[in-house]
Amino acid sequence: MNTILNTFLVESAPGPPKGSAGSISQMIALVMDASPVVKGVIALLFFFILACIFIIIYKYIQIQRAQSQTHRFLGIFWESKRLDEIYKAAEKHHRSPISQLFKAGYIELSKLKGAAEQDGDARADETHAGDIGNVERALRRASTAETTHLESMVPFLATTGSIAPFVGLFGTVIGIMISFIEINKSGSAGMDVVSQGISEALIATAIGLLAAIPAVIAYNYFLRRIHVLSSEMENFSSDFLNIVKRHFFK
Repeated sequence: MNTILNTFLVESAPGPPKGSAGSISQMIALVMDASPVVKGVIALLFFFILACIFIIIYKYIQIQRAQSQTHRFLGIFWESKRLDEIYKAAEKHHRSPISQLFKAGYIELSKLKGAAEQDGDARADETHAGDIGNVERALRRASTAETTHLESMVPFLATTGSIAPFVGLFGTVIGIMISFIEINKSGSAGMDVVSQGISEALIATAIGLLAAIPAVIAYNYFLRRIHVLSSEMENFSSDFLNIVKRHFFK
């Protein structure tokens, strides 16, 4: 009877607060108590998280500006009747990929018209097909450059989404191996020995998923918006070439 009473008093006696399961303080404590290898894995995963946060904010602002300036520039392009006025508008809307396409086409067209004036009208009439090809190549080069600029840093999100879970899993495997080594040393497999080590190991997988899931979502989102801008660039290139053929190469 006395043994039962003493056990009850010990278990019911007030002790230090343990904190609610899954609290931030408890997660931090698990990370601080983890092995050096697991800490290194977690540090790498946190680098991925910080880099992804920077890329997501930067690319969102960049693509948002590109989209808004593209809409404004297209309105000016279709309303204006003079190419020099459109060129001035393109200088002001330099974040729009379509404005950069227009600048490339306009500069190439100006070079061709200047060369035609120097060589005479007869030679200009003979080289219309080649001139259109030059303008088309200038537009294609500008389109490739703008698409590459829009896609910069976005592949890092896909890389993070692909490898972060495996990096976290690597940390978990190492943590579990260390836990089994500690169990073998202590000669005890009680829950007080096993639970701490397993919890420290699994935190790496949790952080890996935390890095991967937002990265994959952001990658798909940016990829869709870049695809929309690329389609608009293709449509603008076709429209610009048609206008050039009708008004400059008859």
